Amino acid sequence: MEMLLMVLCMSMFGLAVTAIAFGAATHPAKSSSPDTPELRPVKAVAPGRFFADRVVPPDSPGSYVPTEVLLAQIENHVRLEQAAAQSFLESPSHAQLHTKTTSVFVN
Repeated sequence: MEMLLMVLCMSMFGLAVTAIAFGAATHPAKSSSPDTPELRPVKAVAPGRFFADRVVPPDSPGSYVPTEVLLAQIENHVRLEQAAAQSFLESPSHAQLHTKTTSVFVN
């Protein structure tokens, strides 16, 4: 019974500390000085990109790959991965699990 009361008291103490910390973090700080700093408007700045400020499209139209070619490569990759999974399920081995893929889509 004493242990239950001790756990209950410690839990209530932890809850009180958490509530006080949460209240202090969410309420704005009250300043005792009557002067409030003057807020100046901030100049709006366009958001920057991660690596560059502007995106440059490719110049040559020949650099695009047709959708059919991409779909064929993806289908071939899926077939190779399914075949590898099937062969592993038929006879699982450590060497077969760590073999390199023959697909062009390699991480």
